[in-house]
Amino acid sequence: MASPATTQTVRPLDTLRFETSGPPQITGVVADHLRMLGASGDHPGRDAPPDRITLTGGGFAPAHAHATWAGPASGLVDEATVQAATGIMAVHGRRDGSPRGLAADYAATATAVLTVQGLLAGLIGQARGGAAAQVDTRADRAGLLTVSQYLAAAGADEGEAAELAAGGPPFRSAEGVLFELETLDPGAWAAFWRALEAPADAMRAGWRPFQFRYATACAPFPAALHEITRATPMTGIRRAAALSGAEVCVLRTLGERALEDDGAAPWELRLLGPEAGRPETAAGRGNGRGRRPEAGRPLAGLTVLEAGRRIQAPLAAHLLGLLGADVIRIEPPGGDPLRGMPPACSGISARWLALNRGKQAVEIDIKADADRSRLREMAAEADVFLHNWAPGKAAELGLDHDDLAAVNPALVYAYTSGWAGRLDDAPMGTDFMVQARTAVGEAVRPQDEAPAPSLMTLLDVLGGLHGTEAVLAGLLLRERTGHGVRVDSSLLGAADTLTAPALRRAARGENPRRPAGFRRPLPTADGWIAPTDAAAPAAGAYDLRELPTADALRQLREHGLTATAVTTELADLHHDQRFTGSISRDAHGAPAVPDPWSFA
Repeated sequence: MASPATTQTVRPLDTLRFETSGPPQITGVVADHLRMLGASGDHPGRDAPPDRITLTGGGFAPAHAHATWAGPASGLVDEATVQAATGIMAVHGRRDGSPRGLAADYAATATAVLTVQGLLAGLIGQARGGAAAQVDTRADRAGLLTVSQYLAAAGADEGEAAELAAGGPPFRSAEGVLFELETLDPGAWAAFWRALEAPADAMRAGWRPFQFRYATACAPFPAALHEITRATPMTGIRRAAALSGAEVCVLRTLGERALEDDGAAPWELRLLGPEAGRPETAAGRGNGRGRRPEAGRPLAGLTVLEAGRRIQAPLAAHLLGLLGADVIRIEPPGGDPLRGMPPACSGISARWLALNRGKQAVEIDIKADADRSRLREMAAEADVFLHNWAPGKAAELGLDHDDLAAVNPALVYAYTSGWAGRLDDAPMGTDFMVQARTAVGEAVRPQDEAPAPSLMTLLDVLGGLHGTEAVLAGLLLRERTGHGVRVDSSLLGAADTLTAPALRRAARGENPRRPAGFRRPLPTADGWIAPTDAAAPAAGAYDLRELPTADALRQLREHGLTATAVTTELADLHHDQRFTGSISRDAHGAPAVPDPWSFA
């Protein structure tokens, strides 16, 4: 971390003002983030355009965003119907064996973050000499983005490497305590279960579904593993973890998380340099390279170096590339091993393509002095350096922000982490551990379901979206001040954004969890339907199990109730009339979702 003498916390939207209107689940998050980025504002009067967010001031032409649930003919009108149609319910429900809705407003939250991204990108484009543009975002496209890896796998040339069947964590101790287990090492996995005297065949059979649960959103473990933990007190479970090197994390409640919530922004921006001060007007000083954006591509001409692993940083860089940046991916000698992760399209991992298509790749051995020097030379010509290495790794390698600022004072240095150093007792910073520690496991399930982190990688994806948002904020701040910026985002920040409504309910002394059956699809003779949140209580009174889905929807519609069919097979999205023309295939034949924003 840079010393306080050379850094200052600043906000890129200082001196700007916003007005919002539209779906409150979306615009509420947009307003929160714009305020945290420095803008002041409020909801507009009755005569304001619907579904419109406007930013004014700071020397910029007005920036407009239009945020909606979906296209007008799709019938998707709220969070429940968007989750149902885009496949979110199908993926989240894999652990339970049938579609389940997330009790948190995940699609709306993703849409809001994407909307803020679009506004920031538009302002960057203006500061770089481009014209003002309106950005349009839709929750249905945001939903498709959040399941893009699962969709890509469903359309691959081969099947999954692990079984898609019900089952998975969390585990339960003898006292009834729910906990998550995490390790990336098969030896630690085996040592943990040996310490609990689990059957050897169950231990061996459990590793593969555990290892692939990030990819498949399910983990059908042998029943013996759950039986072993249910017979073992937490003291024994913690002892086994300590002996093996695996980690356990007890699931926190929303009430517990609300008591420790510090209200911090989901990212931190620090201006580097001796003249750190308030942002200038739109003209700014920028990076002095004089490159102009293109229509609809406000980051065209900018270069992003990405040294990312797994999902969070690669997704953040992927979105920057969609906004026009040239993304150069730093990979180890021999290339990213995840390129070969099944299932494949034309010999390349479909999931890897979902996050990395269109990027250039350069192999760098960060352990070698010569290659680290080469990387510093590349950073000297870049606009952004983005990584998600383990905490302390960048400093150990001489590649921290102070090191790279020495060769490029105008660099935006971005670190996407698990915890951002905010929790003293934080476990390993992986998606499911952060879900457990921050009570996401309780927030995403209604009261009649036991708390359980979703096996859909909610926070890796939302953390990637926050990473893009933070980089864009850093780029705008650089354009307004002429100084390099250090930006930090995290899975913890993503969890805070997702759980904010529930934590506010808990802080008011209300029940933070949603009622029994909330967003639970209704079975039909040949599938499932999801009513809107408003229509769900009345729709639940109808027995639709003997009706085909089309007839069930028609019956509800005749009674004034809105619902939509639940997507259960992601491969069917290619032909779904609600997304006509939206899903294409890339050069390798892998399914590709549409860009989450459009500029006009």
